[in-house]
Amino acid sequence: MKISLDGRLSVCASLVRKGARLVDVGTDHAYLPVWLAVNGIITSAVACDIREKPLLAGIENIKKYGCEDIVSARLSDGLDNIMPDEADDIVIAGMGAELITAIIGRADWLKDPSKRLILQPMTRVHMLREFLCRNGFKIISETPCSQSGKNYSVIYVQYSGECRERSLFYYYTGELRPQDELSAVYIRSIVSDLCKKRDGLAAAGADVSQMNDVIDKIIKVYGVGNHDTGN
Repeated sequence: MKISLDGRLSVCASLVRKGARLVDVGTDHAYLPVWLAVNGIITSAVACDIREKPLLAGIENIKKYGCEDIVSARLSDGLDNIMPDEADDIVIAGMGAELITAIIGRADWLKDPSKRLILQPMTRVHMLREFLCRNGFKIISETPCSQSGKNYSVIYVQYSGECRERSLFYYYTGELRPQDELSAVYIRSIVSDLCKKRDGLAAAGADVSQMNDVIDKIIKVYGVGNHDTGN
């Protein structure tokens, strides 16, 4: 039997360190920890979810692929029921930025440079980047991915203890690099979303000069093409 991962989870899996103890938050059907266990990448995993029904489906997959000795399932609201010594690499994927920041904020033990966070927000990515910067977490890298016609970024994070303010430009682009077409596609989607946001604010009579500056800078730095910035 083989288990496959979608585009988002494939990127998350690629960032998990060999021999790590994994915690997968919001595991749903436990596809990620099971895949990592089957492929011999992790030494242990806790597949946790706040909902009992998807966790039961995860338990079935753990049994189906014979991973009971490596992967355990647990009801947990975020990381509330996880002990620090159970986790080296923590994956929090498929949630909005607000929920991800709340989960991280409640787990003070994540402020440990030996641990890695692999985060895949579905919405408001700029809010997550801002939270990480202000709370001493360093964004090591970002990897764009695409699924069902939508673009996402997987953010790889380590605690550094350096709390800092960054520019609005950084909060919208982070460590993204236009190294390939997928990166360029993701950046273009950011510009498109910002233009829509800017137009809505302008229609409401708000000052959009700062937003225009950010859009202009993204286009210039990433070379994603000519967009009407409204200047």
